[in-house]
Amino acid sequence: MRAHNSYMKALDLIALLEKNGWTFKRHGSNHDVYVKGKEWESIPRHREIKDSLARIIIKRRSLK
Repeated sequence: MRAHNSYMKALDLIALLEKNGWTFKRHGSNHDVYVKGKEWESIPRHREIKDSLARIIIKRRSLK
């Protein structure tokens, strides 16, 4: 049996990035790019993002 995927709203993830000092840089073809200093993070341009991907980004960037 397949596990049910849960999702996080993309706007919530973006708000968390911005709260932690990340700023919008540019639109990619399917992603938006956010930067903080010399670091960058690519966020898929969907209404919802898989929870597993959101958790990876939150952990990688130590977002609180």
